[in-house]
Amino acid sequence: MPTVRTNGVETYYERRGEGPPIVFVHASIVDHAMWDRQADALADDYATIVYDVRGHGRTGGSGEPEYTMDLLAEDLYALVTALDLDRPVLCGLSMGGMIAQAYAAAHPDRIAGLVLADTFTPRILTRGEWFLRRVALNALIPPVRLVGYERVERANVWLTERLFGGVSGDYERIERLRETGPKMATDEFAKVIRSVTRFHGVAIDLSAITVPTLVLYGENELPFVKRHAAELAVHLSDVEIDEVPHAGHASNLDNPDSFTAAVRAFLTRIDPVEGTDAPDGDTETEPR
Repeated sequence: MPTVRTNGVETYYERRGEGPPIVFVHASIVDHAMWDRQADALADDYATIVYDVRGHGRTGGSGEPEYTMDLLAEDLYALVTALDLDRPVLCGLSMGGMIAQAYAAAHPDRIAGLVLADTFTPRILTRGEWFLRRVALNALIPPVRLVGYERVERANVWLTERLFGGVSGDYERIERLRETGPKMATDEFAKVIRSVTRFHGVAIDLSAITVPTLVLYGENELPFVKRHAAELAVHLSDVEIDEVPHAGHASNLDNPDSFTAAVRAFLTRIDPVEGTDAPDGDTETEPR
């Protein structure tokens, strides 16, 4: 089982293929396996690296009393350094996108590109979003201690789907992923959720991120997540934004072929693989 020591934890990772590196950062309360379709598909031309973020999967928890996106970004920096990856592209979804933003702003010269999917920026927080992220998410922690996060999240998904049809996508895929991986400890769940709910307080200078960036979101994504995508498009200097059709919040799982095709096209544009031609600009993504 490949691991590397990062900031006091043994971080589990998997590497496929050879070529320019791309590191995938998963969403909260899942693990590296959410990226298997993309990592396998792109490994013919790229070195694809997936890993379990602190508190998740085979990396597991730590004695830190709380987690922050800055801590998780420095874990990622330690992983990139230990694996001797030369300016990888980072691809993060939801929480993974938060980690990728924190990393990119802190180490802008250490990446070649950025893919931010179904994620948030700390720059905006509407009243409704404040309620969902600061009240509703934190309110999940006590019942999780009683009945476990699987049951609580299933109920939360049911309620969210009643309010925003389609946002949950194919939730059964996430449940199948969890069946194959280690269970998450309740204390780790609490630390991870709190790090997500406090992201709006993280100081990230988006103007420091000058590498090419692709912002993706599912067609059926939550309205305020789409607003975050628009906010990223305004404040990043070299950015494209695209919608993944027939997909919800986990757009890479709901429509893996379209998601992977968008990422591959982006990678080819910023660093054409030997023997291939960069697209001529007639693509579905729209530069902003």
